[in-house]
Amino acid sequence: MDSLNLKNKKLISKFADDLRNSSFDKIKAILERYYDENAVMYTSHPFNKIEGIDQICEVFYKPLLQSFQDIKKDTYILMAGQYEGGNWVSATGNMVATFIKDWIDIPATHGATWIRFGEFHKIENGKIVETRLLIDILDVMRQAGFKFIPALAPEIIVPGPSTFDGVLLYETNNKESETSLQLVEDMIYKGLRKAATGLEKQGLEAFWSEDFMWYGPAGIGTTKGISGFKEFHQGPFLKALPDRVGGHNHAARFADGHYIASTGWPSVEATHTGAGWLGIPAPNKKVSMRVMDWWRREGDLLVENWVFIDIIEYLLQLDIDIFDRLRKKHYLIR
Repeated sequence: MDSLNLKNKKLISKFADDLRNSSFDKIKAILERYYDENAVMYTSHPFNKIEGIDQICEVFYKPLLQSFQDIKKDTYILMAGQYEGGNWVSATGNMVATFIKDWIDIPATHGATWIRFGEFHKIENGKIVETRLLIDILDVMRQAGFKFIPALAPEIIVPGPSTFDGVLLYETNNKESETSLQLVEDMIYKGLRKAATGLEKQGLEAFWSEDFMWYGPAGIGTTKGISGFKEFHQGPFLKALPDRVGGHNHAARFADGHYIASTGWPSVEATHTGAGWLGIPAPNKKVSMRVMDWWRREGDLLVENWVFIDIIEYLLQLDIDIFDRLRKKHYLIR
């Protein structure tokens, strides 16, 4: 007999399959199959919080399917676990589709588009009661030809695990899961939280493989190795947010075998006092971040990390409205 974790993973896998065969007129029936009628979705700006299955359908899914009618959800990590008494399934990957109609003011390209997604679903009695979903909307804009942030690292179509084993539609080893989760907990609370006192205090080598891959969102990009991570992301990030506190306000964090997933809403709070990160000057404002992470462990070290930040919502806190810039054709932030 399948464990509850495996049952829930199969449920979300089937939801992804049904979405692939969906259309504007079929999506409501599909959502009713998987969602509780009073479910809530917390998602990227400009959608933010959507309450009830009717609004999830009308506000989010119908416009998406009108713009991307041949959508296919390619999930490359699918995992499940428990957090504070709740049962969760987490997934990340790309929705691939032809962009045929403007979507949230982004002009249609009529070409193939990769919509990077990360999601956490809380499940009760076989139905989704809460979804946390981040979509890299800034990357959809980038693929449509609109550049807002002079990213320090390359912006790419983010790949899945190099081992091609992230879809965990089987029972995993509880001891391996415990080991994975403990490594991430140590990395956050014994490593990254020391970052405010300088990169040299983090001790990254204790937690990360020397050549680990860090897959960041559009506007930041992808880095390789500890040295690349420090130079192209973590160094500028710490300079901009020297008092930042991360690793709290979590909606969920759990491990499944060699994979770990975490989301905070917000997970990072800070004062943006330094210049350079995201190409903006020092605004000296209090900020927070909606964040999602997935990690893959090999042995005693982390070797891959997939990261989502709602960059558009973050910039809005600094009075930089990306959608207004898109409409006014006012692009690169300087």
